[in-house]
Amino acid sequence: MRYRPAFLDLSPGLKDLQAGLTVAIVALPLSLAIAIASGVPPDRGLVTAIVGGFLVSALGGTRHQIGGPAGAFIVLVSACAAAIGIEGLILATCLSGIMLAALGALRLGGAIRFVPYPVILGFTAGIAVIIAASQLGDLLGIRGAGHGGLPQMLAGLWAERAQFQPGALALALLTIATIALSQRLAPRLPSLLMGVGAATLAAQIIPAETILDRFGALPAGLPLPELPQITPEAVMAALPFAIGFALLGAIESLLSAMVADQMSGSRMRPDDELLGQGLANVGAGLFGGFCTTGTIARTATNVKAGSRGPLSGMIHAGLLLVFLTFAGPLMGAIPLAGLAGLLMVVSWKMIEWHAIRSLVRIDRAEAGVAGLTFLTVILGDLVTGIITGTALSGLLFIARMAQDGDASPVPQPPDQAREGEMILRLTGPLFFASVARIERVLDRIPEQPRLLVLDLSGVSLFDQSGAQMLAELSRRVGRRGGRVAAIGVLPSLHGLLPPDLPAAADLSEARRLAGL
Repeated sequence: MRYRPAFLDLSPGLKDLQAGLTVAIVALPLSLAIAIASGVPPDRGLVTAIVGGFLVSALGGTRHQIGGPAGAFIVLVSACAAAIGIEGLILATCLSGIMLAALGALRLGGAIRFVPYPVILGFTAGIAVIIAASQLGDLLGIRGAGHGGLPQMLAGLWAERAQFQPGALALALLTIATIALSQRLAPRLPSLLMGVGAATLAAQIIPAETILDRFGALPAGLPLPELPQITPEAVMAALPFAIGFALLGAIESLLSAMVADQMSGSRMRPDDELLGQGLANVGAGLFGGFCTTGTIARTATNVKAGSRGPLSGMIHAGLLLVFLTFAGPLMGAIPLAGLAGLLMVVSWKMIEWHAIRSLVRIDRAEAGVAGLTFLTVILGDLVTGIITGTALSGLLFIARMAQDGDASPVPQPPDQAREGEMILRLTGPLFFASVARIERVLDRIPEQPRLLVLDLSGVSLFDQSGAQMLAELSRRVGRRGGRVAAIGVLPSLHGLLPPDLPAAADLSEARRLAGL
């Protein structure tokens, strides 16, 4: 299959302009906050959102993906900048882009499915905790609180506790409260911008350090593109960080694209998306930005705002360029404590509390995998967390397969279906490594059935990744006016079925439950 960049699917419309404006308003304070939290000047965050965001929308493999700096990268970016400087960070960003493009060219985009769902849960929660801990210094008005892992950050805060400024804490709490109230009472308004705006107004009365105080005036417009210094020594120093950026970027961008697919009913091209992400990282690096990826919150906002295609993401990047060019002095007045409060809200929302509670209730073993992944991330590093979690999931699966046989999923053709109905028989274990294969079979179904019956009598085992796939299938068919029901489910597996997938004893009961 040949590479097809997203801009070939442009369909201009007023909805895209509206969505682009909405996402730009959300992305503006986030880009500033993520850059500062990553230990780089705030304008670099906007450069990343402008250049990287434009190229992700134009060259990626999805219709609604919004690219830019992401909170998940804060720990890696700050460590890279501290170790090899901004110039080294830019080189690592360009190298990671080359790696991502190579993954796409080698058609390895589907490999994201081999990261189990509990690992993603624990990994995301660990990142959220580290981001929140990294913001405690600005939130409390403490400078020089230290970096590194979670224990080092907390120890540094305690050592510098005499610097505590009640005014900074008040501004951060005002930001959090404004965001929370606006999201509850006026969800259509840009809550993040309102929170930062409230803190900026309050900072005229309450003394607090601002962007201008720490970083000086922001430059107007984009810098000229420039190649980073490339020497064998610089490449070797940047290579470990580049590998981390590429691994995390692939996971984050493809997860974000999956969210967009669930919300919009579209289907991403994962290999094209990785290729586009790689080109976007190279482009962002050439303009002095850092690693860019698909961002779940901004992508979801884009879909909800009515985006029809990639034009909305390109508009969002153009509007951010306008803000950077003409509103630099206004952004300089934003208090750092307000941005810290904003990232506290982002960290809280990154943790999928409902999914974690469900996992603990349904499968304690996989909850243990998520927990150990979480601990590895906050006490070690991100890449080790993913590797550890995936290895533990593999061991857990092997243990379960040893008790249940070694059957493989073999979707069968429709059998005994009425007109407008389809029966699909699944056999063997439905787990994280078989999900991608089954989805490819489902994608080849030529017609949209009125009723899709899943015969699970041959499925002796499925995990949370399999349950997530069944839930996504049910929602996708439901959006097109169809129904999905399951028959032949073993009693031991009833508790794992998604709530919106009814289980029936036979085909007649499945038709009755579907109202047909």
